[in-house]
Amino acid sequence: MRRPFVLGLTGSIGMGKSTAAVMFARLRVPVFDADAAVRALQGPGGAALAAIEAAFPGVTGSAGLDRSALGARVFGDVEALRNLEAIMHPLVAAARARFLDRHRFARMVVLDVPLLFETGGDAACDAVAVVSAPAQVQRARVLARPGMHAAKLDAILAQQMPDAEKRARADFVLPTGRGRAVTRRAVRALVRGFARAGSPNEGHP
Repeated sequence: MRRPFVLGLTGSIGMGKSTAAVMFARLRVPVFDADAAVRALQGPGGAALAAIEAAFPGVTGSAGLDRSALGARVFGDVEALRNLEAIMHPLVAAARARFLDRHRFARMVVLDVPLLFETGGDAACDAVAVVSAPAQVQRARVLARPGMHAAKLDAILAQQMPDAEKRARADFVLPTGRGRAVTRRAVRALVRGFARAGSPNEGHP
């Protein structure tokens, strides 16, 4: 049965993954955005709300999930975070399966998943592309976000696989610290290499 080549796209916080995902989409490669799927599941009427409310009373309402309230409940609490993941991961997996079914006749699709390696999602991919930038660029980007501070960033990074390990495990590394033009060229080269060869493994960087 024919299916698309599945490219996993991942990278640590602040590495420019969302920017790279947009570049793939502009080249007409279907992109599954795991973060967007989570937002839909947790938004008004979202399929995750009842289970989240049962596990963390008082964090949902008519507007959907109160992210600040939930964040305060799970931040730094490993067990609470695992409970939340146990709710969300199957629902996101189902959304991903629907996406793959919709695009089953595409030649290539991208799964944009922040914790792809951490959750074992790379096993479902034919190849993985990791976005990467120097650590100082990463920190500057993240610390510029509203509500972010150094301690919070360090706690987030502690839950993620180190960038060096992600790069070592990647089939492709997309540079995101030298300007968008450099990243765009790398993305375009990957997609064009796939279009020429039927697999992006030819011309592997």
